[in-house]
Amino acid sequence: MATVAGSTVSNDAVSKDAASSESPDRPNRLYRFLRALARCVFPIYFRLRTRGLSKIPAHGPALLVINHQSHLDSLFAGAPLRRPISYLARDSLFRVPVVGWILKNTNMMPVNRESASSSSLRLAADRLKRGYLVGIFPEGTRSSDGQIGPLKPGFIALLRRGDIPLVPVGIAGTRAALPRGSWFVRPKACRVVYGDPIPAELLAKLVVKGNEQALLDEVRQRMVQCQLEAQVWLGR
Repeated sequence: MATVAGSTVSNDAVSKDAASSESPDRPNRLYRFLRALARCVFPIYFRLRTRGLSKIPAHGPALLVINHQSHLDSLFAGAPLRRPISYLARDSLFRVPVVGWILKNTNMMPVNRESASSSSLRLAADRLKRGYLVGIFPEGTRSSDGQIGPLKPGFIALLRRGDIPLVPVGIAGTRAALPRGSWFVRPKACRVVYGDPIPAELLAKLVVKGNEQALLDEVRQRMVQCQLEAQVWLGR
């Protein structure tokens, strides 16, 4: 999965996505089937446990900022949710047989990571405008040591486009379950913690001040708290 910063999608993709009639609150049948499958497998194979699901807004847009340890992160952060969540995925994956069809029908957003423009931001902003949950990994890459690295500021542009609450999410265990460079998924215990939303009013104040670093520090601190809680929970 890709971060918002430094990625692009075509204008055609934005137009097609804007014409979508799917509900931001209720997943389609394929999404529900895959989610049900994940909910059966993940708690057994990965001993997946979650905390804070009630903190996800029941309706309306929200931006979920998630720490990034493994390619499993998007699955683990999204499967427990009642509502569908949209991520950015490499456009090359959409051309892979079967995989591409699944991505197109599970709310994923195609993005070209090779050339930078604001197209990916427009696509994510359109999803938020229509009331979707959008998930991003603001570190921009998977952590090499399990710690949350510096956040890229690309997602701030989304906050400037509307009153959108931001929900920090901390994940622990996925780095051991699918280490960087590994092709094999291991049965390691994993935890996901959804933190208290940062109200749109507070975000707006930080954005208006034009102090990007203060906003990045606030968001990163909240993510670290969630990730630490997940890590401590995992160790018990």
